[in-house]
Amino acid sequence: MKHALIVTLALTGIALLGAQQALADDERPEIGCKLSFSLSSWSAIVSSARGKGMVTCNDGSSLPVVITAKGGGLTAGRTHVDEGKGDFTHVHKITDVLGNYAQGEAHAGLTKSGTAQVLTKGTVSLALAGHGEGIDLGVDVGEFTLKRAR
Repeated sequence: MKHALIVTLALTGIALLGAQQALADDERPEIGCKLSFSLSSWSAIVSSARGKGMVTCNDGSSLPVVITAKGGGLTAGRTHVDEGKGDFTHVHKITDVLGNYAQGEAHAGLTKSGTAQVLTKGTVSLALAGHGEGIDLGVDVGEFTLKRAR
């Protein structure tokens, strides 16, 4: 019982620190950021995608990124997206865009393929749209990750 109380208090403290940081982030003005990207994916129950992109913000900052996505569901196919676009919301500094986003997607295509989805990571959201070529069909959920390119 005593250990449960200590763990509960520790988790509450961590949550309060996170809330304090979120409030501090909200005090800074938001900046508008966009993502341009290319992405190749395959799926057969498990889906995987890799790509690269560039985040640019209206404060003049830019950041090259590497994109990975992993998921699973009822899905099959192989696609390639060129000239994909994304819009971020609730960004206060460019590094806010980095990290893991929750992803859910329904997709279908034969020869010409397209995608449109909204991803979330805390208060930051990313709306993606792209078109490309390939064959795909399915519904999957997973994780979409943006990392700083090296």
